[in-house]
Amino acid sequence: MLLFELKKGDRGRILKVKGDSIFKKRILDMGLIKGEVFKIKNIAPLGDPLEITIKNYDLSLRKKEAQNIEVERI
Repeated sequence: MLLFELKKGDRGRILKVKGDSIFKKRILDMGLIKGEVFKIKNIAPLGDPLEITIKNYDLSLRKKEAQNIEVERI
C-alpha cells in the first residue's frame, strides 16, 4: 500500500521509500525512515497535499511524493 492511499485518521508504518537518491535522502532526513509510525492528520480537499504527524511534528507531502512511500496500515 502507498502512503497516499490512506485516509484521514489512519495510522501506518513506513516500509520502504522508493525514488532517486536525492528524493530518498530528503525524505529520510525528514524522519520518514523504515519502521516509523505516523498518523494522517489532514488531506486537502483535492487530495494534494496531505499532512502527517510523525515523530511529534507535522509534515506536509505532495501526492507525487507520497506515491513513492510504501506503508502498512496499523
